[in-house]
Amino acid sequence: MSYGVSAALQAAIYDALGADSALAALVGTAIYDAIPSGTLPTLYVALGAETVRAAGDQTGNGTEHLINVEIHTDVPGFAAAKAAAGAVSDVLHRADLTLTRGRLIYLNFDRASAARVEGATGRVIELRFKARIEDD
Repeated sequence: MSYGVSAALQAAIYDALGADSALAALVGTAIYDAIPSGTLPTLYVALGAETVRAAGDQTGNGTEHLINVEIHTDVPGFAAAKAAAGAVSDVLHRADLTLTRGRLIYLNFDRASAARVEGATGRVIELRFKARIEDD
């Protein structure tokens, strides 16, 4: 087991999101690994937290990743955020991503939560995906 495949998985997810025309129609290029300083767009996607655990067995080394992708908006209501979340889910659920290290066995939607941003009119949707990686 190694955490070494995590960067490869993150890069592949970021690239897949950035290459999707349906998502681009909703958020443009506002897909961030690190949220920039300054004024942010009204609607954007950010790579979020990740939890990784060993998932190797007698056949080889592996890891299971729980990956969060967040959709943020400063607009009241969930419609725009849910449309973007749907597009993100369409890109990533059962995606066949090529990694620079390791081999993706599966990437599946796991769960989502939608919430109002406390003290503001904005909304945030957090999507969680589960990935299994072999690293031999």
